[in-house]
Amino acid sequence: MASARVVLQEGTGKVFINFRDAKEYLQANPMWVEYCKIPLVTLGFENNYDVFVKVQGGGLSGQAQAICLGVARALLKISPANRVPLRSEGLLTRDTRVVERKKAGLRKARKRPQFSKR
Repeated sequence: MASARVVLQEGTGKVFINFRDAKEYLQANPMWVEYCKIPLVTLGFENNYDVFVKVQGGGLSGQAQAICLGVARALLKISPANRVPLRSEGLLTRDTRVVERKKAGLRKARKRPQFSKR
């Protein structure tokens, strides 16, 4: 599970993740880079704030989602009036899905051993 600590600073819209440029850190995947900026774009602040993030755990996709949630919560602390547009886009809701654990007697979480009648 990924977790991100986000700091917003007035600036020009640059995003730094773990002291590296976002494009470099997210392996230049445009989908993940844009996903990190969705809260800023929703409110029209994409060129008003620089974003500094420390993120750990999970994979790159999960980290991008954690960054998105962190940026949305930081924008909410700046102005409570931002709650309505962020909530309507679903940016303040954490994705609660996690991997189901493996159970005893099964090969994976739900995969059972092959059944034989005889």
